[in-house]
Amino acid sequence: MMNRFALAAMAAGIAALAGCQQAQNSEVSGDKAMASAKDPQTDPEKFGYAIGVDLGNSLKPIAGEVDLNALKQGLEETMAGQPPRMDDAAREAIKNAVARQMQEKQMADRAEQAEAAKSKGAEFLAENAKKEGVKSTDSGLQYTVLEAKEKGTSPKATDKVTVHYRGTLLDGTEFDSSYGRGQPVTFQLDRVIAGWTEGVQLMKTGEKFKFFIPSELAYGDRGAGGKIGPNETLIFEVELLEVEKAEKADK
Repeated sequence: MMNRFALAAMAAGIAALAGCQQAQNSEVSGDKAMASAKDPQTDPEKFGYAIGVDLGNSLKPIAGEVDLNALKQGLEETMAGQPPRMDDAAREAIKNAVARQMQEKQMADRAEQAEAAKSKGAEFLAENAKKEGVKSTDSGLQYTVLEAKEKGTSPKATDKVTVHYRGTLLDGTEFDSSYGRGQPVTFQLDRVIAGWTEGVQLMKTGEKFKFFIPSELAYGDRGAGGKIGPNETLIFEVELLEVEKAEKADK
């Protein structure tokens, strides 16, 4: 059940959003609308404004799917004790229908994004393979040696490794960096993406490689978090610092 604070937050947020919509409909600019509104002065006004901002932020993702004046009307009439203009079944039906439409649109947008990323990745890798110093494996992994060492230990998939790394998208966007955190990471090599498992085994301690990892050896069509979309080709600079052999780790 919604508590009093949540209900008050909804009322304030809806009123604020409805006011924004009215300003847009009357072709009042955002700057002029803000200038005509008064700043909250009393504690109740400040409290209402604060929770209104919170609710407004929470409603932004569906702002294009809802008529804010009708939303405000439903809230005000219900709080005034008036019977709803739509029965329970009708309200649930429209909410479910819009939710399905939004989900279908999200799925279509993601599929389009995935197809574009896969095509872009394939084009990049095809051109990148022609560059001097770029080597390719049978799996489609590409790499260049940035710093080579004559001696060092190469890991097996079951070994633990300690590395520094930096990961970027094809457009140069950095999505992760142990350098940025100021601390290397340690993990078992067969418990990460396939491109890493294969690629780091080609290295010796003290070496630094750049890997160009096709999506099927990275996160595939599922992507990862909010930064790596579906079917993204990834670029990693990896510095192998230490190898802990599995037989030693088991003792």
